[in-house]
Amino acid sequence: MEIEVSALGAIIGLIISILMILKKIPPVYGLMTGALIGGLIGGTNIVDTVSLMVSGAQGIIPSVLRILAAGVLAGILIESGAAAKIAQSIVAKFGEKRALLALALATMFLTAVGVFVDVAVITVAPIALVIASNAGISRMAILLAMVGGGKAGNVMSPNPNTIAVSDAFDVPLISVMGAGVVPAIFGIITTYIIAKKIASRGTMIEEKEIEQSEEYTLPSLFTSLLGPIVAIILLALRPLFDISIDPIIALPVGGLIGIIAMGQWRKTNDYIKTGLEKMAPVAILLIGTGTLAGIIQNSRIDTVLISALEGLGLPAFSLAPVSGIFMSGATASTTAGATVASSVFASTLLEMGVAALGGAAMIHAGSTVIDHMPHGSFFHATAGSVGMQVKERLKLIPYETLVGLTIAIVSTIIYGIIPLFF
Repeated sequence: MEIEVSALGAIIGLIISILMILKKIPPVYGLMTGALIGGLIGGTNIVDTVSLMVSGAQGIIPSVLRILAAGVLAGILIESGAAAKIAQSIVAKFGEKRALLALALATMFLTAVGVFVDVAVITVAPIALVIASNAGISRMAILLAMVGGGKAGNVMSPNPNTIAVSDAFDVPLISVMGAGVVPAIFGIITTYIIAKKIASRGTMIEEKEIEQSEEYTLPSLFTSLLGPIVAIILLALRPLFDISIDPIIALPVGGLIGIIAMGQWRKTNDYIKTGLEKMAPVAILLIGTGTLAGIIQNSRIDTVLISALEGLGLPAFSLAPVSGIFMSGATASTTAGATVASSVFASTLLEMGVAALGGAAMIHAGSTVIDHMPHGSFFHATAGSVGMQVKERLKLIPYETLVGLTIAIVSTIIYGIIPLFF
């Protein structure tokens, strides 16, 4: 007999998880506690509740393995100086006249090749501070440029959120990455327009804030790019030639080839340790999201949401972006939001006739809309990268949301509305 949790229980479990995260309790424990209480309130006994939690966590394990593998590429890009070289090269190419566009593109590119979005912002931030000081650009403008660029890069990256969504819908990772390209372009355009508008709003960067970093030799641009290029080529073999190279192989191979090309192979162990340190908290978080997803999957919450959307006059496929928005806002994490939304609603969307790639793309895009809320680490890490106070950081939320909303709307038009007519 199939175990079923009431929709009310699943919703209460989600609310409890949100409240615990807001109280700064480690998200994984908040999610697990919410799952347990939600299951019990939802009408199942403790044995069945734990069984659903374990089953949900087991479903996340393939994504966790691929995410840990992605740590090899991420660690090498960050520690070798490859990420810094890529950022510097892009900013130097555009110059100070188009500084905000350069910052957005630099952060977008770093995120797109596999660097975590918060790490990408932190990497570009020292360059951004110098430019802002020289050009008289506000702190808010440079941070929005970097955050917007990071959101755009995130929807076409081999990052944990993309891996989780591609696994849930069983579509190639490279296909989900490709599906984010056009929405990302619109995201960058929106970011640049808004950043230009607020270039003089908020506090300015003082010269004393700029730290003089130690000079060290960065790798060449070619060798910096080689690792991500190899990884993308390997991933592209499946849709192009039906040769399946799993991300668990493609991403580490790209990173290792990159570090050999940069002549830093003796430091491989140190670099991949850093990558593991970056990925381990995400992997743990995903296990927590899996326990909550196990409860929500076995509830009628999808029926409730679909009914609510229909009551608002929205088409059924809008469940994809809306669930991504809702779940990422609840967890203040693109990865957690995309993982829960895709694992819970993938089967429902497929049953409604939504194409697997379309559903994946729309959930993924929706997960960028309000993933920057104050109860998440991204909000605080990005504020710290440019020395911004919380009060000023809060003022940036509407602008960030508008960038994410642009990405989600464009993705929904391409993968939700257009297929209705063709």
